[in-house]
Amino acid sequence: MIRISKETDYGIVLLSCLAQAADASLSASALAERGRLPLPTVSKVLKLLARGGLLVSQRGARGGYALARPPREITVAEIIAVIDGPIALTDCSPGGHGDCGYQGHCQVSGHWGPISRAISTALEGVTLADLLRPQAPAVVTVPFVIHHAVPGSPSA
Repeated sequence: MIRISKETDYGIVLLSCLAQAADASLSASALAERGRLPLPTVSKVLKLLARGGLLVSQRGARGGYALARPPREITVAEIIAVIDGPIALTDCSPGGHGDCGYQGHCQVSGHWGPISRAISTALEGVTLADLLRPQAPAVVTVPFVIHHAVPGSPSA
């Protein structure tokens, strides 16, 4: 199963809270309260996001965290990379750990790179601003064919 980590999920929630706060900077405790997340984990994730250049932080009584760039310039791929590292589905994918013992004789290892890049490209196309827009209702198209017998045809 392909899943983002809990920390990345929290990071996206925290960045969304900051984006909705416009130009205001918010403390770790205010963000934990807004996101309904545990403060120790929030503090850890905020440090990762600041170290990764997605947030700016100010210390002091009026300190807090703010987005380093507008939400339209922060991609989901970038958030994942800052918190979890490069997107790599397997150890043999570019950006993976590279310690797969089967890589020399595996018939499929060469295919994981393009698959990882396709997923990464898709995630680079989704910004924090996109995530803040209301979700449109899903449109489901179900193809179907109606068969009916025509009098005098072989199937009638």
